[in-house]
Amino acid sequence: MSNASGGALGFLHKSHIVAEPGFNRWRVPPASIAIHLCIGSVYAWSVFNPPLTRELGVVASGADDWTLGSVVWIFSVAIVFLGLAAAFAGKWLEEVGPRMVGVVAAILWGGGFIIGSFGISAHQLWLVYLGYGVLGGCGLGLGYVSPVSTLIRWFPDRRGMATGMAIMGFGGGAMIAAPVKGWLLDLFKRAPDYLGPQDAVATVVEGGRIFAETAVGKVEVVAASAKQAAEFGGEAGLYVVGTGATGAAQTFLTLGVVYLVVMILAAFQYRVPAEGWKPAGWSPKPVASGMVSQNNVHIDQALKTPQFWQMWVMLCFNVTAGIGVIGVAKTMMSEIFGSVMPLVVTAAFASTYVLMISVFNMLGRFFWASASDHIGRKATYMCFFVLGTLLYLSIPYFASAVATNPAMIYLIGFYAATMIIFSMYGGGFATIPAYLADMFGTMHVGGIHGRLLTAWSTAGVLGPLAITSLRQMSVTNAIQDLAGRVDPAAFAQKFGAPLSQLDQLVAAKTVTIAGLMEIAPPGTIDPTPSLYNTTMYCMATLLVVAFFANLFMRPVREHHHHDEPELQAIPVE
Repeated sequence: MSNASGGALGFLHKSHIVAEPGFNRWRVPPASIAIHLCIGSVYAWSVFNPPLTRELGVVASGADDWTLGSVVWIFSVAIVFLGLAAAFAGKWLEEVGPRMVGVVAAILWGGGFIIGSFGISAHQLWLVYLGYGVLGGCGLGLGYVSPVSTLIRWFPDRRGMATGMAIMGFGGGAMIAAPVKGWLLDLFKRAPDYLGPQDAVATVVEGGRIFAETAVGKVEVVAASAKQAAEFGGEAGLYVVGTGATGAAQTFLTLGVVYLVVMILAAFQYRVPAEGWKPAGWSPKPVASGMVSQNNVHIDQALKTPQFWQMWVMLCFNVTAGIGVIGVAKTMMSEIFGSVMPLVVTAAFASTYVLMISVFNMLGRFFWASASDHIGRKATYMCFFVLGTLLYLSIPYFASAVATNPAMIYLIGFYAATMIIFSMYGGGFATIPAYLADMFGTMHVGGIHGRLLTAWSTAGVLGPLAITSLRQMSVTNAIQDLAGRVDPAAFAQKFGAPLSQLDQLVAAKTVTIAGLMEIAPPGTIDPTPSLYNTTMYCMATLLVVAFFANLFMRPVREHHHHDEPELQAIPVE
């Protein structure tokens, strides 16, 4: 018994939750799925991007509002700490058991939301990073490993099916969270104070910011278009900065409390099997030959093999490509198609798109993992990388084509391509544990899998970094190009400052691509749909590298093998 069993949380220790004879093991999967559904809501992060980037301006981004790049990084930090916590929590999980880990995960994930809520209210971005990113990310990692480990113990006869259920729950978390978050944001949002149409209010531009002259003095304002104002039931014109509410802070607080309660209740449903327990009438079957090893490799030895690092690259690059798109999915759909097909690609359409990402992410985990049982893990990953490369290269084509010819076929093509990409993103997660077991045996596969999840952490940084930095580069180039085309007099009249102050106006978010397009010469093609082209070429290149890492995969050499028999791979408490 661990020393932890005598501490304040000793009643949660695994020694106190050993199942009594006759316990129905099917009571454990629903608890595992509940926890994974809660933490899987991280995939719906992009729903928060629009409100967080206009927390002060509300209807439009104010000069002091957080940028999309700084907000997307919160998601990245959460994924980084998910991978780190999963990699390092394995040994602690074995000491204390799943219930204590599940309760701690609930406190970190739910508490992270609550701290993030205070950060949004105080407009302190570091608090959101600390709450949702660091603490919440650790909660994600602990919540991720505790059900999987427990289910492997209860279902040694159906290991793939049991863990697949939980991991599908993680992939499907956003399916529930996306509409719930959207509903809560609508419930709590409040329109800012409206001063009137832009041409009816005296304004002055100072340091790139717009100020309105009122009876109480100058107040900072944002200019909202009819579309932006309509979201709050208002009219186009000037709105006072800092007077409305996007509803993000209240939504964070509500979700934090709900997740805390649900995950703690679920964790208390965990039981561990008694020592030596196994399903009635079950005995392990011998493994197949070929690329499936009949030997085991120790966790420390696995890190010395090229196969581990080949898989690390494969998982990292597959996830980098997918995670960068997931983080800005709603924004990307709106930017590529919203400006050229506004009647079709509405805010509701973009929210449904996020929901469908979750559906395909979830279904892909079951479909591709099942397919790998028939065609092999190596062939499955070949599909990911060959098909994925072609699909990423197709997205710039659809984006460029729709900018000149807004036909529905391009939207359908983009939608289908990204959905298949997201199915393979989820499939990569679901298939990698089986691939690891094929290569290294089952004795230490849980620990090896935890170490491999550091690739997920790395991808959590690389994906959003690539997509935001490359997008920002495209935005800067597009604004410079449009500014060179517009009439300087029209520019000064539109933005209240000369063209020479362009950089200052862009930094204050007064000048945007949409604003420049309003005064651009007739026939000017809107560059917004093409902002992600460079990113997609970059992601396709990563998948080509991963393809070769998988192509050269070979069985682990004999001198890495462990001499303990396969039967000891069956984990029991």
